[in-house]
Formats: sequence, C-alpha cells, structure tokens
Amino acid sequence: MKLTDLMTEDLIQLHLEGTTREEIMDEMVSMIDATGALTDKEAYKEALFSREQQGSTGIGFGIAIPHGKSDAVQTARVAFGVKRNGVNWDSMDGKDAKLIFMIAVPEKNAGDEHLKILQVLSRKLMDDAFRASLLNADSKDEVLRLVSEM
Repeated sequence: MKLTDLMTEDLIQLHLEGTTREEIMDEMVSMIDATGALTDKEAYKEALFSREQQGSTGIGFGIAIPHGKSDAVQTARVAFGVKRNGVNWDSMDGKDAKLIFMIAVPEKNAGDEHLKILQVLSRKLMDDAFRASLLNADSKDEVLRLVSEM
C-alpha cells in the first residue's frame, strides 16, 4: 500500500482556515467527505473526537495525525493540511501543529491498515528536512511528489 493511493489532490489543503483543533478537524473531515469516502460524516467525526479524548494525536515536531476508525468510512483515505502559523493540538512537546495528516479507515480494516499508515507517516515525519519540505510546499503536486517518497 502506498500513501499516494489514499491521498489525492482534493485531500490536500495548503492553507487550512480553521483556528482551533476542532475547526481544523471539521475542515479536513469535509475534505474526506467530499471524496465520497464517508457514509456518515457526523459518525466519523465522532470517532475522531473520541480518539482525541483518549489522548492528543499531536505527536510533536509540529505534527498532528488525527485518526479514526469507523463503520462510516467506506474507503481508507488520508487528508493533509498545512496551518503555517500553527494550531494548539495539545502536542506532547507543547508545540503547535503545522502539518496535519488525517487518517480515515473503515472499522473492519482498522487494525492492519490503520497501523501501517501511522507507521509510514511517523517514520518519515521524524526527518527535519522532509517536514520543512512539506511545510514549504507551494503546490498540491509537490506534496504528492513528497508523499510518494514515503
């Protein structure tokens, strides 16, 4: 499985508008919903917020990876957004999130697929130069090219 199979141009937003974690999550859920991957937008949102209550998905280094597994997800998708001035995500290191990857996975595939996606993202995002490249990407094509390296 390649990340580029799960992320298309319409799932990339280089200038997220929300100013809070909740607004950003709403914005990104709408991106995923617009692709037809969700049968119930609100149910998926509930799964995301429920996961967030268990512990922040802000992993540090300016990264957040909100994720949810739900029967409301028909097809696995990964959305990506940039919030250049950052947003408070209650990250482990106290830094605002600037790079946000949202993972949507069907409940029935949750175990394997979900963990593989998280693993691929986490490993590559520890690279300072890679994070800087994503943050400074000025086109969706450039983001897809970078993601294809994962």
